[in-house]
Amino acid sequence: QDFRELRALCLSQGLLFEDATFPAHTSSIGARLLPQDELRQIQWKRPTELQRNPHLIMDGVSRFDIMQGEIGDCWMLAALGSLTLRKQFLENVLPKDQGFQDDYAGIFHFRFWQYGEWVDVVIDDRLPILNGRYLFVHPRTSNEFWPSLLEKAYAKLRGSYQNLNGGYLSDALVDLTGGVQVQFSLKDPPPDLEEILKAADRSRCLMGCSTPGQARRNIELRNGIVQGHAYTITGAVKIPYKNGWKHIIRIWNPWGHGEWKGPWSDNSHQWDHVEPKYREALLRNKDDGEFWMSCENFQEQFSWLYICNSTP
Repeated sequence: QDFRELRALCLSQGLLFEDATFPAHTSSIGARLLPQDELRQIQWKRPTELQRNPHLIMDGVSRFDIMQGEIGDCWMLAALGSLTLRKQFLENVLPKDQGFQDDYAGIFHFRFWQYGEWVDVVIDDRLPILNGRYLFVHPRTSNEFWPSLLEKAYAKLRGSYQNLNGGYLSDALVDLTGGVQVQFSLKDPPPDLEEILKAADRSRCLMGCSTPGQARRNIELRNGIVQGHAYTITGAVKIPYKNGWKHIIRIWNPWGHGEWKGPWSDNSHQWDHVEPKYREALLRNKDDGEFWMSCENFQEQFSWLYICNSTP
């Protein structure tokens, strides 16, 4: 499907695009994702019907725009969270030639890397709504729609929303960058793990990690970590602490809430021993799903580390 041709056709006819190849129909959701009675109640609505003044992007693209919905696609959203930090990759996936303001015709497109080439995926902007709520990714800012539309395009690429329910963070990192990814088991981590993390952060790699356990169950431990879940690594630094140095890692939960409660978490007393200039630069005490933890706790709580970049 050619995005420009289709949009021009819709504009000339005064119509909003309806995508016959990924219709507003149960087949696009998948037959087994939800109970039948819920599937029958789904309504498909455009952002222009949901909000008075919708935008594709507001104040730039950020991981904090994303809140996971009813589908187990944390593996894809964790990769997406990392992508938002790397603008050189982001503009490729999220073309700038579209929006709700100029030349709006209900049509959008996103690009993903598949089998050695960039594929342009065209969608209409009808989103599945159940009982007045977003079924899948919901925007933290009510009138910003890039996360929901990008997720829809990825669901189309994969065949249905149901096919996003469980997957590999490593696959999503490659699909969003066309890059090379490497993974490290944290059960038997490399001896220089702290240096690897710092170097990867400095060279602007995309990074993610996952916890052991069953993905379908979403069991949240008492310490705040979710089992069988994918997270984004958003920073790795070494800071002066007490009389030495401490390696700490910043991690984000695609749920948009739910954080680690142990050492170096938002309210932990470790921050009392950090110089104010570091504390102010690093600590955001909000329930936004993002938290710091020590390298030791990271190795204990997580099972895999994924790093992806455009070159080895």
